[in-house]
Amino acid sequence: MTRLAALAGVVLVLSAATARAQDRQVIERVVAVVNDDAIWLSELRRRAVPFLEQALEAPTELERQARMEQLYGQLLDHLVDESLIQQAADEMQVRVTSEDVQRAIDNVRRQSGLSDDEFWNAVRGQGFTERQYRDDVRRQLLRLKVLNTRARGRVNITEDDVRQRYQQLVRESNTGSCAEVAMIKVDVPPGASATEVAGARSRAAELRDELTRDNFADHGGIELGEVCGGLQPAFQQAIAGLSPGQISQPVQSEGGLFIFLLRRRTEGSSNVPPYDQVKQDIYRQMLEQAMARQEQIFIQELRRTAVVDRRL
Repeated sequence: MTRLAALAGVVLVLSAATARAQDRQVIERVVAVVNDDAIWLSELRRRAVPFLEQALEAPTELERQARMEQLYGQLLDHLVDESLIQQAADEMQVRVTSEDVQRAIDNVRRQSGLSDDEFWNAVRGQGFTERQYRDDVRRQLLRLKVLNTRARGRVNITEDDVRQRYQQLVRESNTGSCAEVAMIKVDVPPGASATEVAGARSRAAELRDELTRDNFADHGGIELGEVCGGLQPAFQQAIAGLSPGQISQPVQSEGGLFIFLLRRRTEGSSNVPPYDQVKQDIYRQMLEQAMARQEQIFIQELRRTAVVDRRL
């Protein structure tokens, strides 16, 4: 018998001596198999403990049942991802030591300002044993190590990137700022099919590649003049990210796709602190966003090549 078949057949049932057969309660079974690794009902239930109180606050039994089903479904997705990460870690020979776990816990405890006893009492108050908490920290560290190993060389945030992001924040926070803008519209007919929308996007992208500050008007550019707010948020965001002379990517909105040229900007006042004060915070934020994108891509790649059998 293969390992997978053996796991699939494991179901433990607890029944009181006087209980009828239909009243038997399943306390353990496989709720998913990821490639060749099983995820057990007991682990799913354990992960649900910190969230049960909130789920059970629903006013009706029907809503409570719906919340529980949603909770268990989301947690099972998370457990599947964890299993894929563990398998990737084994293949990449990435390890987390007990010393790594202890250092992480010590850092959290120091940041919380709690004594050792106070910290573990707080952990137990959240429904975790010390061993369960350490296991969770180990999984989090493993996820980070695998992602860092995988994303190494794929994420490169330069000083110029940070400065551009800072300048965008300044522009977005400016009060009383105005922009002299020109616009080109690529029409999308009402009720257009997906194929027609895709064709319009393709035409807009090709047009965007041909545009320059000097030939914008030759391609039907309309001068909007000086704009001091009042545009819809998607347009405002597209313009906010431009420097004078730059052209936006096509922005889809009702009736078509819109391309903007920023000719000139009149700055107002900004409440963003000086660059040197916030550049590290901006860098960390950009890094977190980039790593989150890499994690999403990585998980999708793992899922595409995995055999996942959900049995919940």
